[in-house]
This record gives sequence, C-alpha cells and structure tokens, in this order.
Amino acid sequence: MDIGSKIRAIRNRKKITIAQMCEGTGLSKGFISNVENNNTSPSIQTLQTISSFLRVPLPYLLLEKEQHMRVVRKAERSFSTHNNLKIEHVTSKGGLRMMLVEFPPGASMGEANAHEGEECHLVLEGKVLAEQGEDSMILEEGDSFSWNASVPHFVKNIGDEKAVVLISVYSDTGLHDVF
Repeated sequence: MDIGSKIRAIRNRKKITIAQMCEGTGLSKGFISNVENNNTSPSIQTLQTISSFLRVPLPYLLLEKEQHMRVVRKAERSFSTHNNLKIEHVTSKGGLRMMLVEFPPGASMGEANAHEGEECHLVLEGKVLAEQGEDSMILEEGDSFSWNASVPHFVKNIGDEKAVVLISVYSDTGLHDVF
C-alpha cells in the first residue's frame, strides 16, 4: 500500500505544511516524514488521527490504486450490438457493469436467459415488457425494476417508439453474460 504518498498528495493539495500537520495531529515532523515516505506503517489509530485532520474518510486512505474512482468519458465508451439492440457500455468496475440499451420498436433481448448476479433497470424512454419466471410487468419512462439474474428473464420494447433502458449488472465473480 502506498498510503504515505496519498497522505502527502492530500496534504499538498490542501496546502497544509508538515508543521501545520504536526500541530494539528500531535505527531512529530520526523514521524510524518517517515509516514509520507512509506518508511513506517502507522497504526489504524494514527491513520484515523491523520484522516480526521486532513478531513478525508479513513477508508479512502486504505484504498488500493485500482479501487479509486474510475472515469469513462462519453467519447471513450464502447458500443456493441445484440439482436438489433444498440448497447453503449457506460462503465465497468470489478463486478459491476452499466449499459445504455436502445431497443427499437418490437425488439427484445432475445430468448429469456439466466446468468449469475443481480440486475437493475431504469427505463429512460419508451415502454417495455419485463418478464422473470411467472412475473410480467409493463414499465414506462421513469419506472425501474430489478431481479436476481439467475432466474430466466426477458425484456422487450412493446411501444411504437424506441425504448432506452439503463441496465446495471452486478456479479460477485465479475462474470456477466447479459449480451
């Protein structure tokens, strides 16, 4: 873990001197220097003191680099198609994926399918039929629904205009076989 560099970066971004940090935390200049240079591993209590002084949540200091916020700019998104659906891959991080799916009138995701994980859907435009097992529901703009994806499920545009659905899929293993 590179906690020290993160502490230094936060301190510098907030324009706090080491002397100010010493005064605010009660820690010595040498100790803070050793922490920032990753020459010592501070206790959780000491990290709590530092995080409180810097006004950042303690868990933030403990995040690995790949756990930090990931940004995908609109121009960087990838696209794919499946059964006449246009799929815009909004983001993917760990076991979570988000997609904007455009269903032309009458189009569906194909046959009912099942896969590991959970799904949440938000209808942004249009009117869709959502089915899972014996449950069936018509949903329109602003409606949302979710389900355990291990039960066969199906979504179809039943309106006269295109339907756009924001779909979020989560799986503990990161395996998604949605489209």
